[in-house]
Amino acid sequence: MKDETVTETAQSEPVQSGDRNYRKTRRGYVVSDKMDKTVVVEVEDRVKHALYGKVMRRSHKVKVHDEQNDAGVGDHVLIMETRPMSATKRWRVVQILERAK
Repeated sequence: MKDETVTETAQSEPVQSGDRNYRKTRRGYVVSDKMDKTVVVEVEDRVKHALYGKVMRRSHKVKVHDEQNDAGVGDHVLIMETRPMSATKRWRVVQILERAK
């Protein structure tokens, strides 16, 4: 009997939104805004060389969902990992940190 009451109370508790998984965030610069609701962002990573210890700059481009079409070329943006929006989009714009001058 004891086990049944514990199981019932565990199932009746609502799932809170704070239980989401960790999502990666990156900063980068918009290099293209020619698509509708999509921008291409270049993200730069600084990686230390395994043998020589020199810090190298590596960059890659990702397609990012931009719902309001706000971001323009040259903008510094904060992006966050999200569910797949299309075949190549797995990120979304969270905030425009700095507009292009």
